[in-house]
Amino acid sequence: MFKGSIPALITPFKDNKVDLETLEKLVEWHISEGSHGLVAVGTTGESPTLSHEEHKIVVESVVKTSAGRIPVIAGAGSNNTAESTDLMRFAEKIGADGALVVTPYYNKPNQKGLINHYQLLHDSCNLPIIIYNIPGRSVIDMSLETMATLSKMPRIVGVKDATGDVGRVSDTRISCGKDFIQLSGNDEIALGFNAHGGVGCISVIANVAPKLSADFQNVMLKGDYKQALEMQDKLIKLHRAAFLEPNPCPIKYSLSKLGLVNNEVRSPLVTVDKETEKLMDDALRFAGII
Repeated sequence: MFKGSIPALITPFKDNKVDLETLEKLVEWHISEGSHGLVAVGTTGESPTLSHEEHKIVVESVVKTSAGRIPVIAGAGSNNTAESTDLMRFAEKIGADGALVVTPYYNKPNQKGLINHYQLLHDSCNLPIIIYNIPGRSVIDMSLETMATLSKMPRIVGVKDATGDVGRVSDTRISCGKDFIQLSGNDEIALGFNAHGGVGCISVIANVAPKLSADFQNVMLKGDYKQALEMQDKLIKLHRAAFLEPNPCPIKYSLSKLGLVNNEVRSPLVTVDKETEKLMDDALRFAGII
């Protein structure tokens, strides 16, 4: 169910309020451009600064607008298990296809605590879970042994791996089995990630390059890595520029350049500086987007 190019959707704002009209237009655009799925209210969607009410409104809007045409994975992670349970149950109720659940940040549970957290979430509803392992933000790294234990639970179906370690894909295949879904959380290594056994990417740059990102994933799913390499060359400047400043600030700027959203982020994030704008513009031109 979950494969290919899955944009981690930005959350558009207008005067510091969620802009649902623009969000719906973005969903329609992604579907028409060939995106294979959508993540609603992940980190790229500025989940840390959305209220719980806003979080649920955005997830429901994305689910309703997509109307079953492509899968929607709802961000449902928290460092509070009860809060994550509530988000998962809501996502199931309104018809999301899965939940993206980050390893708990800040309180830094050990591996036993991680197993308990995901076990409780697994048992709380019938929604498939994608583990989000991102040590750079959560400060903890889920071990292969822990992931192997969790992979035996029927509704823990895969991982968004943002460790940046391509070799871990092979290790995970051995530990969790070939059917365990592995999605890259790092755009710039998606080519190598898939070559090692991944099946897609939960992508930041697909926000602004949905068709190119979808085509890139399609050729890899067909096993044509020679063509994929040529497409990677077109995308690499965009991969780099998108992370010159905190995500999603450069991507929101680039979407505003295309006239799709306001260039507006929520504090403590701020809009990008002029030098980053120039580099983003160059990357967009290099990829043939503008």
